[in-house]
Parts: sequence; structure tokens; C-alpha cells
Amino acid sequence: MKTLTGPDARPAPPPQGPAPAPRRGGGSRRGRGWVTAILFVLPALVLFTLLVLAPIVVAGYTSLYKWNGIGPPSNFIGLDNFTRLFASDIFIGDLRNGGILIVLGLAVQLPLSLGLAVMLNQRIRGRAFYRLLFFAPYMLSEAIIGVLFSLILSPEAGLANRILVSWGLEPWTWLSEPDTVMFSLFLVITWKYFGFHMILYLAGLQSIPKELSEAARIDGAGSWNVFRHVTLPLLGPTIRVSVFLSIIGTIQLFDLVWILTGGGPSHASETMAVSMFEYGFKRSQIGYSSAISVVMFLISLVFALGYQRFVLRRDLEGASTTMGDRR
Repeated sequence: MKTLTGPDARPAPPPQGPAPAPRRGGGSRRGRGWVTAILFVLPALVLFTLLVLAPIVVAGYTSLYKWNGIGPPSNFIGLDNFTRLFASDIFIGDLRNGGILIVLGLAVQLPLSLGLAVMLNQRIRGRAFYRLLFFAPYMLSEAIIGVLFSLILSPEAGLANRILVSWGLEPWTWLSEPDTVMFSLFLVITWKYFGFHMILYLAGLQSIPKELSEAARIDGAGSWNVFRHVTLPLLGPTIRVSVFLSIIGTIQLFDLVWILTGGGPSHASETMAVSMFEYGFKRSQIGYSSAISVVMFLISLVFALGYQRFVLRRDLEGASTTMGDRR
């Protein structure tokens, strides 16, 4: 057979052999991947079941009984604990106190945190020190802050009244009068948590490209207009998360209230969590206390689902789209 050489030459076709066999073991590898994932998730799932789901189920079960915590529950009363709960002026006052703290937090605490974050996002001398100084109260435990402010706000020898007297003012009964206790409590809560929200806002501000603000200033926008029309809309997701955390934290507020006032005077500063502890561990009305915990859980759950559905929906959809694009 004549072999062609030169420009008209063509490579010889490869020898025909049997087709390669398909690789096996893909299904087994996927199975091993699922087993590995389950093994990693299982410890967290067990802890979540024991520490979250199981207490919810037990609280829901015991809320249907009149039970003092001794022996197994046996006196089934159905929904009587809930009927008693919503007919109680004390519990209605707990709801009112929680609402007052939520409104004050949204109107005062969060704007204060945002203003400080905007200020500390500028190039000022010592801003790292100021950030640490304002964030430091959040790193202290509620117990330490409660004891500290119980001394500061003491009506006789407290630092706050000494300052007022030195200014020629009358001393206040900060924590022992129904008219002033909620105001005093809110001051302590703000001092404790404003640094946390400030750090959230700082993180959000630093994620905003500086080119957008610079372009707005080049177009003639002032500082207020840049903040209102550029910074604030882009900071929206962070603000919405901050509002969510503030409201949920207020609904579950217990430590500071219990240490500072114990819910007094005359239930004027009591919250749902304090009421739950009072009835459960001091009055041994475990069934009624469980009913309060169930109502707290339902309020938090309904708020969280509604907030996610109607407020955080765009943020979650944007995050899902971004993750899909990265894949």
C-alpha cells in the first residue's frame, strides 16, 4: 500500500478497540458523602433536639396541667392556664412594659448607635480607641452590669444621685418608683447594647463602596443628602437585621431586670421572662409558668416568621441569587 507523504499526507486513523467501560462507584461515593455530612451534622442536631426542641415540647405539655413541679403532672386542666394568663393584669402589664422597651429601643437606642457608627466611620484621631470604648459594655455580662448599676442608681449613696446633688438638683428614686423605673431600666439596657448595634452598623458602612459617596459629592450632593440617598439605602439590610435582634432580645429580656428590680416596684418593670421565673421557681406554679413560656415562644416565632416574610424577604432573595451566581 502506498504511503502519502508531503502536504497531502493524512494521519492514520486510530485503531478501533473496545469502548472504555463506564466508571463505577459514583453512587457509592455519593452515599459516602451523605454519610459524612450526616456524621458532621448529627452532634449539632442532637444538641438542638435536647436543648431546644425537647424543652419546647415539655413546656407545651406541662402548660396543660396544674403542677407544682413535684412528681409527674396529673391534674389536667386544658387551656385554663392560658385563660388565666390573658385575664391577668400582671401579664398585660408585662406585655405593655415589653412594648415600651421595644419602642424606646427603636426610637432612641438604634438611632444613637447608627449616629455613632457614622461618626466613627470617618477618619478621626483615636477612632479605634473609641470603637473599643463604646463596644466594651457589651462584652460585660448582664450580671456584672446589673450589680454595677444597682450601686450607681442607689437612692442613698449612688453615684448618679451624688452627681445630681452636686449640680443642685433633687436626687431621684431611680429604681424604686413606678414612674421612673422603666426610664432607668432603659438607660441601663441602652448602655449595655448600643455598642453591639454600633459594630453592626460599622460593618455595614465599611461594606459600602466609597466610590458611590464620592460620585454623589462630585455631583454636588451635601453630606446629609449623601447619607440619606446613598448610605442609608445601602445600609438597609444591616438596619433590618439590627431591628430584628433588638426586638427579639427585648421580648426575652430577663437578666438585667431581675438583678436591678426583680420586676418591681409592684410589677412596674416586670417582663414576661421575669414573670415566668417568678411563678415557676418562687411560687412553684410550673404549669402556669410553662404557659407564659409558650406564649413567649409563640410571640417570638410569629414575629420572626412575619419579619422574615415581609421585611427580610428582599435581603434573603438577594443573598440566594448571589450565592447562585457564584456557583
